[in-house]
Amino acid sequence: MPCGLLQPDGPPAGLEITATISTGGSVTTAPCSQLSNGSMNGMDHSDFISPASPKYYQGMNEISTDSFVHPQEQRKQQLREMCESVKKTLPTWNRSLEDMSRRERANFLVDDEHGIIYCYIPKVACTNWKRIMIVLRQGEPFGDPTALKLVHANPMIKYLTGSPREELKAKLKHYTKFLFVRSPFIRLISAYRDKFEHYTKAFYDGYGRRMLRLYGNQSNPPTTREEVLSSGVRPSFNHFVQYLLDPKTPRPLNEHWKQMHLLCHPCLVEYDFIGHQETLQDDAKHLLKILKIDNKIEFPPAYKNVTTKDYLLNFFKSVSIEDRRKLYQMYEMDFKLFGYPKPDGLLGS
Repeated sequence: MPCGLLQPDGPPAGLEITATISTGGSVTTAPCSQLSNGSMNGMDHSDFISPASPKYYQGMNEISTDSFVHPQEQRKQQLREMCESVKKTLPTWNRSLEDMSRRERANFLVDDEHGIIYCYIPKVACTNWKRIMIVLRQGEPFGDPTALKLVHANPMIKYLTGSPREELKAKLKHYTKFLFVRSPFIRLISAYRDKFEHYTKAFYDGYGRRMLRLYGNQSNPPTTREEVLSSGVRPSFNHFVQYLLDPKTPRPLNEHWKQMHLLCHPCLVEYDFIGHQETLQDDAKHLLKILKIDNKIEFPPAYKNVTTKDYLLNFFKSVSIEDRRKLYQMYEMDFKLFGYPKPDGLLGS
């Protein structure tokens, strides 16, 4: 059983839950009681490998089917240690659940019947996870999630924003809470491509024309869909980056490019499962098993993620080194909290 899996009453008497740990090339099993204090039972932290590193998953198929206990524990330990470190240096991060405003809970979906809370992050498989949440709330026999046409505005989606304070605290304590994250710069590229590389009226009118005026030397950018498509004028990725870095850009940012930790508050909410877009299908399969619905609902197939070094460089080639470094500073907490390595090559460091 995964350490950290919701157990309101604790494990049965005499049962010690364990986790599989990989260190120094060997695999061992340790009691969760020795892991929960964040010490990894005295192991040398020099053995820690980032969850974003390919080495992290080497040999995983050679371990038992419970091998995903290992990445979950590493992900959660990484998060715990970073949160503790940040709270020591930034007193404003020392908050309690009672301090969460309705706006800060805007991305939290809840299913009271199954005791699940999902914090969605746009551009990290959130459409498919919303489909799962909708199908769950519709009840058994569960329908096919891929058959849903109306997703984001579906009336079956229930948000946590309307819960009274005491009820909110109880749900955040006892429900199974999960989120999925993604390499921050790859997520930005995905947001840019989806909203600006391809014409989307709401985003072009709300953001694109402003980018072209301010950073694209276009005093009167195209206005209608026909003008946009015929002219081929689009905000470039560099325009998008300049928009993000501009201190005059209205805050808070749109959720599609807002920092992940500002959407889901991982140092305030103790998540039971942290999934990664980079290992989406395996993580999804494991989460559905934890939720005990793996034999009733199948996670929809997803496109293969393109996250090569060349792919990243191709978009950032028009962005100056100085702006790349500023952008990293802006999203640095997402990199650190969720275990994604600093892209030194991209930053010229």
